[in-house]
Amino acid sequence: MSDTDDRVTVETGVFAAARQFLALERDVLVLSLAMFAFSLGYQGTNQYMAAYLYALGAGPVVVGLFGSLGNLISAVYPYPGGVVSDRIGSRRALTLFGLLSAVGFGLWAVAGAIPPLVTPALALGPVAVPSLTMPVLLFVGLFLVQCWKSFGLGATFAVVRQASAPGELAAGFAAPETLRRLAFLLGPLLVAAALSVFEFERGFRVVLAGAAAFALVGTLVQHLLYDASADSLGDSFAGVGTVLADLRSLPSELPPLLAADTLVRFANGMVYVFFVVYVEAALAGPVAIPVVGSLSPAAFFGVLLAVEMAVAVVSMLPASRLADRAGLKSAVGLGFLVYALFPALLVFAPTDGLAVAGTRIPPAGLFVLLFAFSGLRFAGLPAHKALIAGPTERDAAGRTTGSYYLVRNTLTIPSALVGGLLYARSPTVAFGAATAVGLVGVLIFARYGERFSSPA
Repeated sequence: MSDTDDRVTVETGVFAAARQFLALERDVLVLSLAMFAFSLGYQGTNQYMAAYLYALGAGPVVVGLFGSLGNLISAVYPYPGGVVSDRIGSRRALTLFGLLSAVGFGLWAVAGAIPPLVTPALALGPVAVPSLTMPVLLFVGLFLVQCWKSFGLGATFAVVRQASAPGELAAGFAAPETLRRLAFLLGPLLVAAALSVFEFERGFRVVLAGAAAFALVGTLVQHLLYDASADSLGDSFAGVGTVLADLRSLPSELPPLLAADTLVRFANGMVYVFFVVYVEAALAGPVAIPVVGSLSPAAFFGVLLAVEMAVAVVSMLPASRLADRAGLKSAVGLGFLVYALFPALLVFAPTDGLAVAGTRIPPAGLFVLLFAFSGLRFAGLPAHKALIAGPTERDAAGRTTGSYYLVRNTLTIPSALVGGLLYARSPTVAFGAATAVGLVGVLIFARYGERFSSPA
């Protein structure tokens, strides 16, 4: 192997992703920097919302309803977002959505801190509502926080599809995606740091205030630096008929992928919001961390999320390079399988630790291993996006992607509510059912998913 080959082999992971990222055109670079800021705030808060709701007096059904509403917003926001963008221009639209997201984080921060409008708490069967003020602020905040996150998904796919070199489509998605995951890694660590200083409710409000600040910074960056003078995105949307036509004309590789992806994501949506609640309950006490000291279960959950993202960041680009050369189906299937297995592995992990080869792994160590395993699901994400965008025409990637995600996200809307109803019975039922649904999706993809390589 030549020295050049050695350098190509070594140049994987974060540094290669950074090199590709910095080589992107200015507009993509600016939007990616804004995405980093918003992702830092969103990921640092989103996976803790169930614990925050619990701390404010809600139960699993309310948490599930909150998650399903988030799914609904993710499904429908891109289209009204496109309409607004057409009316006022993408630069102004991105600024507006960024400011609304910052306001949403602020509403989350003050929820529960102001006098309730209804006292005492409401209890309707399994649905516990602590006051009228808290759910109103949290649910309105959810509509606002999602504004920036849910805008422009199809545009992102179209830009990467057009900018990627032949035979490097998965790697093209991996570069910005890997750096975005760095924000996902840092966000939970910042939450863990805050929760190690303050008790949970106060500490999480500090985190939410920080998320609002990050959103404002991201908005300022994109408003000052983003050049939308040549932007024609959003001009071609012609209503629901266009979406239906795009769905009917999906490339043959996509329907099996869409069916499997929907089942796997439905399974994940059933339990995703409950991971923090389950881990806190399973640990039930402080966790000793070498060098760092003792952490509360909530703060330790931030460490687990960071471990998960660290594995994702390290594995994503090498896996995408391999997928570009060996075919995308195996990488996508591996990611689906990890998605499906993780809930059952988590809920059936012994809460008193595990003995392996004469060595006892404590519960906290076992959770670290499980979340590291969960990080492997992201290794297949660039290949998954490449499998969506690759079979499409270069000038149709945005429309095809938008239609694909509209269907998937719409069908997965009730997943969190279904999971909440099952979790109210028992975590084992909810997590076990999620794995069963996910495995059906894996089997469908293994049987009917088509092998596809990045176009040369």
